[in-house]
Amino acid sequence: MREAAWVGLPDFHAPSFSLRAVVLVIPVILVLIAENAGHVKAVAAMTGRNLDRAMGRAFLGDGLATVLAGSGGGSGTTTYAENIGVMAATRVYSTAAYWVAGLTAVLLGLSPKFGALILTVPAGVLGGATTALYGLIAILGARIWIENRVNFHDPVNLMTAAVAVIIGAANYTLTAGDLSFNGIALGTGAALVIYHGMRLIARLRGTTADQPRPSPEPEL
Repeated sequence: MREAAWVGLPDFHAPSFSLRAVVLVIPVILVLIAENAGHVKAVAAMTGRNLDRAMGRAFLGDGLATVLAGSGGGSGTTTYAENIGVMAATRVYSTAAYWVAGLTAVLLGLSPKFGALILTVPAGVLGGATTALYGLIAILGARIWIENRVNFHDPVNLMTAAVAVIIGAANYTLTAGDLSFNGIALGTGAALVIYHGMRLIARLRGTTADQPRPSPEPEL
């Protein structure tokens, strides 16, 4: 930590293109769209506001940020569930607060000394914080299901939720060369494939259960 510099700049270089990398990343775009949509829905559930009209701006901002990062040799960007977990824990939803947080993060990112300081935090502490943040996101997702009365009598919905939750919670990781996909991306992709695949099969078999089943009458 003592050897780390106080100020450091990114290693800028001209962008390069690889057809193999492009082919690998194209399917991820659909996953990121679904992931961002889920994050917007989670924020809407926390704040009690309908943010569907802002979803397009979220996609646009994510795309522009990825273009900017890639032009400087950085990785692709996306919305982060950790930040939403912080919002759920603190109940601070002010956009002004997150403007300040974002600018502060950029400035601290230019300090290798601060990065070295973060690395001194015990893994157990970081793991505990991560567990709480991701746990809040999972519960927010369950809350969205409940409020929208998702029919879990339908095996398509049940299987979709089951597989996606386990992949995300266990943080399954798929590595393809220099690219690595974590549990959130893989869980989102699995949910899309399972839901639409099983729904198609159900329609072909005539077993679609789109309507929620009525609650059983209480016994007298």
